[in-house]
Amino acid sequence: MVFQIAASRWSLSGMAMDTWQTICVAFCIVFFGCALPPHLVLAGDSRPARYEAVSAGSTKMAKSDLFATPHKDRGHELHASNGDSKTGDKTKPAANGGASHHPGPSSHISHEMIGKDGAPMVLVPAGEFAMGSDKGDEDEFPVHRVNLNAFYIDKFEVTNGRFAKFVDAIQSEPPWGFADKDTPVIYADRPVRWVSWMDAMGYCLWAGKRLPTEAEWEKAARGTDGRIYPWGNDQPTPVHAVYGLKEGGEETISEVGARDKGRSPYGAHDLAGNLYEWVMDWYAEDYYMNFAADPAVNPRGPIEGTVKVQRGGSYINSPYRLRSSFRTKGEPVEQDPNVGFRCAQDVPKPH
Repeated sequence: MVFQIAASRWSLSGMAMDTWQTICVAFCIVFFGCALPPHLVLAGDSRPARYEAVSAGSTKMAKSDLFATPHKDRGHELHASNGDSKTGDKTKPAANGGASHHPGPSSHISHEMIGKDGAPMVLVPAGEFAMGSDKGDEDEFPVHRVNLNAFYIDKFEVTNGRFAKFVDAIQSEPPWGFADKDTPVIYADRPVRWVSWMDAMGYCLWAGKRLPTEAEWEKAARGTDGRIYPWGNDQPTPVHAVYGLKEGGEETISEVGARDKGRSPYGAHDLAGNLYEWVMDWYAEDYYMNFAADPAVNPRGPIEGTVKVQRGGSYINSPYRLRSSFRTKGEPVEQDPNVGFRCAQDVPKPH
């Protein structure tokens, strides 16, 4: 069985759903309980399967059919200084649905590792933390306890240089932001943008990883002490994060890791400002209400929805949106100049 396009132009950053995005959706459904977007349908197909996951550094995949994608502008949302217009259909939240929790000791696990794509990753130990905020927007309420297994998360946002290797490996069209072919060369160390959720998921799978869940992202950003920002409770300054700027070209965002004082308790950089980041979960405004009484265990978000969660704030936002509990969202096919991503992966089991 393969996934087919129900509409003739479900565009994903100029890349056809016909290749790695098929793998992306299948992985999401099987391992994370994601529902298919309304544009996609399951259909039987007599054609032989011709898609295989391509890992980082492997041989190239056959080139897929390509079609262009007009990007959607959500500047009206991103320029809000306080609160969030947060448009989009609301979804009914699902019950926890997470895997069983196995805290276990993390002392024997390396605190840093290098992913298959060559990107450094930092360890977020197993355990409980407080997620959400009683002083933010309604969708951040209530503060609730969350138990997570240990995981690794990219130390930095995925860069233009690394994403260019992915594009080359699968022989597909580059993201809209690579219209200038010099971008991944001149700005190789700046985070890639103009990428949809599907693009981000495709890269992570190619690299042997996945997108972090919303809960994983928040714990990686704020740790276990309930801090407001990755660095603590002090208001942001330019030494902590890239924020409060006018929308513009590549020069408006910073090279990854340039704000060392803004790193999180686990050593992850740029989890506030620079670019919003895609996470795995579907968005539901009232999802946290499921855990008002009982702690969540490895939550994966609603089982279905129409928009995906974005976290972290961007270079054009105010400090309010840089808070580690702030939530917003976008359609999975949406491409914006203010959104990037980073990957995560489970802690490898000992042999």
